[in-house]
Order: sequence, then C-alpha cells, then structure tokens
Amino acid sequence: MNYIAKVESPLGLVTVTSDGESITGLWLPMQMPSADAFEAACSHARLPVLEDAEDWLADYFAAKKPELTLPLAPSGNEFRQAVWSVLLQIPYGELTTYGEVADKVKVRMGKTEMSAQAIGYAVGHNPISIMIPCHRVVGAGGDLTGYSGGIEYKKKLLEIEGVDMEKLHDPKK
Repeated sequence: MNYIAKVESPLGLVTVTSDGESITGLWLPMQMPSADAFEAACSHARLPVLEDAEDWLADYFAAKKPELTLPLAPSGNEFRQAVWSVLLQIPYGELTTYGEVADKVKVRMGKTEMSAQAIGYAVGHNPISIMIPCHRVVGAGGDLTGYSGGIEYKKKLLEIEGVDMEKLHDPKK
C-alpha cells in the first residue's frame, strides 16, 4: 500500500509518499507526477514515518539542518541507486558538481569512465527531492543547472541552506 501526505511549505504544497515504513517520494509542486492518477493510487493516513517527514520538512524550511534521519526507499536501478547514495553524502549547505558525483559513482561501480550527463539524468530522476539533496549538485563553473523542479526552486533551497549564491549563476541560455 502507498500512503501520501501533503505538507505546506514556503515553496507551495509538498507531496510526500511512503510504503508505510520508509519515504518513497517527495515532490515540490512543479515536480509532481500526474497528480490525479497518482493520488488515487495512494491512501491518506497519519503514519509515524509521514509525521516524521513533516517534522523534517518543518526544520528544513525553518533553515535548521534536520537532525532526524528518515528511512528512505527510492525506487530505481543500480546506477540510479549509486548516484542517489552519493547525493546523500553531500553535507547540508555544501555543493558538488556533476563531474565530482560522476567520479565517486565511477569508483563505487568499479568503472573506468562515467559520464556527467548520465549522472545528470539520474539526478533528475531522484524521487525523493530535498531529502536526497539533488539541489546541491551544480554544473562546472557554478551553473545552476539540472533541477527538475526548476532553477528558481533550486535557488530557494540553496538559500535556505545558507549557500553563498554569489559564486553561482543561471545556466547559459
């Protein structure tokens, strides 16, 4: 069974899903997949894991580093899981690049090469936004690129975390 909760945030209504034990999805308003069909397949229930997610989000949006560690269960293949695992290692308020993520995933998977574009694709399919911090990944040279929720959301999330935005810029058109 899938469960769903809607959480008010400064960025709009955030959707959180769970399998009853772990968080399986977290989407900002612009990221939400086919909302009507998706919600019809979920049950609205007050579950401890969803209440913990609400507390985590409240801390996050209050610009406090969330201390609570939640069980996360994103659905994806081995490659995506490896990428998301690396994203979980990016500290709150810090950034990394797609190339740096590629280097770490390459080592984890025992590969000799890894495309930053392939990394970008996996980052863009992260089903647990914010908690798996894909917004902390930027392009080489500080390009604010590659956020499925939109660059404005990415900027706001980084500002919440106190990232120095002076070194970052919108991607080239």
